[in-house]
Amino acid sequence: MSDTPDVSDTPEESFGYPTADAAEAGIDPDALERLLQRSRVEVDSRHLPAAQIALARNGHLVATATFGAPESTRFIIYSCTKAVTAGAVWRVLDAGLLTRATLAADVIDGFAEGGKQSITLEHLLTHTAGIPDAEISGSDWIDPQMRSRCFATWALEWEPGTRFEYHGTSAHWALAAMIESATGRDFREFVRAEVIQPLGLPGLQLGTPVEDQAAVANVVSVGTAPSTSQMKSTSEGLGLDISAIGTSDESLLSQNDPLVRSIGQPAGGAISHAADMAMYYQALIENPGGLWSDEVLSAGTGEILCEFPDPMTGVPSNRTLGLLMAGDDGNAMMRGFGRKSSARAFGHMGAGGQVAWADPESGLSFCYLTSGLDRDPLAMGIRGDELSTLASLTLMP
Repeated sequence: MSDTPDVSDTPEESFGYPTADAAEAGIDPDALERLLQRSRVEVDSRHLPAAQIALARNGHLVATATFGAPESTRFIIYSCTKAVTAGAVWRVLDAGLLTRATLAADVIDGFAEGGKQSITLEHLLTHTAGIPDAEISGSDWIDPQMRSRCFATWALEWEPGTRFEYHGTSAHWALAAMIESATGRDFREFVRAEVIQPLGLPGLQLGTPVEDQAAVANVVSVGTAPSTSQMKSTSEGLGLDISAIGTSDESLLSQNDPLVRSIGQPAGGAISHAADMAMYYQALIENPGGLWSDEVLSAGTGEILCEFPDPMTGVPSNRTLGLLMAGDDGNAMMRGFGRKSSARAFGHMGAGGQVAWADPESGLSFCYLTSGLDRDPLAMGIRGDELSTLASLTLMP
């Protein structure tokens, strides 16, 4: 068994956020305990080195728990970062500096090369841009000029707006460049000043200085990757292509490099406590201070703009202007929302099993983070489904 975790299920003050105990928030304490127990299982069994969850409702943090590490530990959130970068793009849209139809080639030098002249900002946010496999090498991340040279080498793979395929990193490097071109500010500074600071999210960082990384958990690969035959049979049995899930160990483990963390990869390099992400999603429900316009926030959290099928799952991709929506077609589980969310739930998952979402119908938001990168995509998917389902079931009957 692991050491007794740091748990706060009725915090008077936690991470500087307004808090409520379970009863005040309309949370069933027994259901909350079931969520906490499920969250710790893999840490207790030594399958995962550490994990952390947070549950919030109606603008208040209700519960936090950390297993296998101190409560102050922060985690690399991988593609949950995309929701934060999207929030920054929405700020640029509201300022009138870009539009959803703005061509990337009009604001990024050299981007039109390789047939990419028709890619719009909306294509990038909905993963319909036609450049899913384009990459920028880690050695070029730190230098905007080198990034621009990489953009010029990217070649269009299919016509923008005609299909969906997950853009792991490419779209968000382009979005970061569009932010910088439109605002004249470093994209990391813009995210910090225009999203993180106004919302008061002290533990969330995109581009974490080396001197601030002491409490960040290193990631480790865990579990056993299924064989090719196991992958094939499981994929056929589930009706989805689990071979396409995840990213190489090498690219994911590069986030242990302090320099890489300090660069702040805009698609997957943010660092956070689970509480910060749960409260970020509360802000996406409540829009405190009117940080975003109703029009832009609705497009990001309430409108399905892309229903092309996801090649990994075979079901509609349900992409908003930067996030995913659960939808009412019975396939919310395939999109990472568990089996009991409402059709209006929205969020974004991350490599290795990170989970973050909000449900406007219930007022709940939930985040689960881990420092263990599971090589078994099926085990990872089952864990996320069970956790999200249990989180949705915490409301009082």
